[in-house]
Amino acid sequence: MNGWVIIVDQPKDFRNADTPHKVITTSDYLARPRLFDSERPKLINLSRSYNYQSQGYYASLLAEARGHRVMPTVETMLELRESKLYEKALPELEDELNRCARKTGWQPEADHKLMVCFGRIADERFESFAKLLFDWCRCPAIEVSLEPGSAENTWISIERLRARPITKLENGDVKFFAEALHAYTKRDWRRPKARAVAKYDLAVLHDPQEKLPPSSTSTLHHFARVADKMSVEVQTITKRQLSDLAEYDALFIRETTSINNHTYRFARRAVQEGMPVIDDPISMIRCTNKVYLMELLAGHEVAMPPSLLLSGEDGELERAIDTLGLPLVVKIPDGSFSRGVYKVSTVAELTRVVEHMFDDTDLVIAQKFMPTEYDWRVGMLGGEPLFACQYMMARGHWQILKHEPGGTAREGGFRTLPLNGAPREVLDLAIRATRPIGNGLYGVDIKQTGSGLYVIEVNDNPNIEHGVEDAAEKDEVWRRLLGWFIHKLEA
Repeated sequence: MNGWVIIVDQPKDFRNADTPHKVITTSDYLARPRLFDSERPKLINLSRSYNYQSQGYYASLLAEARGHRVMPTVETMLELRESKLYEKALPELEDELNRCARKTGWQPEADHKLMVCFGRIADERFESFAKLLFDWCRCPAIEVSLEPGSAENTWISIERLRARPITKLENGDVKFFAEALHAYTKRDWRRPKARAVAKYDLAVLHDPQEKLPPSSTSTLHHFARVADKMSVEVQTITKRQLSDLAEYDALFIRETTSINNHTYRFARRAVQEGMPVIDDPISMIRCTNKVYLMELLAGHEVAMPPSLLLSGEDGELERAIDTLGLPLVVKIPDGSFSRGVYKVSTVAELTRVVEHMFDDTDLVIAQKFMPTEYDWRVGMLGGEPLFACQYMMARGHWQILKHEPGGTAREGGFRTLPLNGAPREVLDLAIRATRPIGNGLYGVDIKQTGSGLYVIEVNDNPNIEHGVEDAAEKDEVWRRLLGWFIHKLEA
């Protein structure tokens, strides 16, 4: 990984002596498109202005065109200039700001301002707020203008967010800014002397405590061994290391994804940093909600089991039974690993299960029950099949996973086929199912019945376990995954 480069309008704005990193002028960067041809710098744009069509604006714009990672991006510059563009972040930011303030009973005076530099703040009471703001707005320095809250449960409101050039900081803020920049860019570069330096660093997000991870710890160790031969260093990280993400070149998420937890924030941050990422935020949004997925695939004429949406209206349960028959399957929109999926066999059972589901969701999916001995799982990467497995149903159960009391789960067996031995029609259906979703990594679940093939769902975070999904194609599965990241980085 190559080092950081600081861009300034004038050398006096941030002297080279104040940082161990290379400092260049905006005009020099703009005028020399091949300045870093043999490198992949991470740029911090400290121009005096981020206004539209200013030199600072063009420096970030051209950095993105040249494949350089830059902070702030043009998107961030524009968002911080218009409150309507960052208003989606305000509810979460104000909640955290008020939580921090209530701990000490602090309330702002009129026109009070906070300065956040690289996710750090001088007032330690607001440290978690500063980190959250940096998650939303990746900008070197952000001034937060506060005012007393207008609601009983809101002590403080955010009046305005704006990017602050280093040349407009007060003396005390300049010193704090330099310290924050140093802390942000600091990294331990020590490596074993006998080992060649890897060309790329790949962060793998995982939870060592997760009971049903998409890839186990032992599998990730195998992945790292394959990666080492391809000049990629794999480093596992956890949810507490979001602030470290910019130190890496790419991100591979190997814990169960959800729009409502840290995995989405990691994916979003990776995109903001210009990093290749699996799973990307758009794929997560499209795959984790079965209601959206059902509509998307139906619109592209991808065969799915007959399904209905239930919203709690009178008479719809009877219509579902008349249309789909009994037994039928009901699902919550965002379940994973067979959680939130139930088979119901009677009207009373359907009523009880659906009423319980409506406590947590406004919509429930009812689907025709299609019993099979196994489900196909076709792994897809970059629009092409990666592996093909048959997952057998758990013994005495209608799903491949049977969740037991106490949080354990019982699985059925599996059979992994070489791609050239899998039915062509199964692979083709998987290709059609992922085409409207994206170009990343997906797992397509397919039922093969006497009446045809049906897509059950598309997973954005499919299991890949050493000895299971790679049993037929062996390390080619892992080499292709690594090749996907390398291709994106070198492009």
